[in-house]
Amino acid sequence: MAKISTDMLVGQIVNEYPELIDTLLEAGMHCLGCPSSQMESLEDACMVHGLNPVILAAALNKKLEEVNA
Repeated sequence: MAKISTDMLVGQIVNEYPELIDTLLEAGMHCLGCPSSQMESLEDACMVHGLNPVILAAALNKKLEEVNA
């Protein structure tokens, strides 16, 4: 079951799932320490970085499944 959704805040994802930081960085989301990332949804952050939020959420959920397997 998917845990990461596009409406989750980037700061929430980083705080609750630190194992996903590398996946976010590899996708081009280098703003994880930025104050605005704490209040920005994954969808909004993807829009700023030119990424598809649905694809990134799927990649994050896949990584969670791998880590928790």
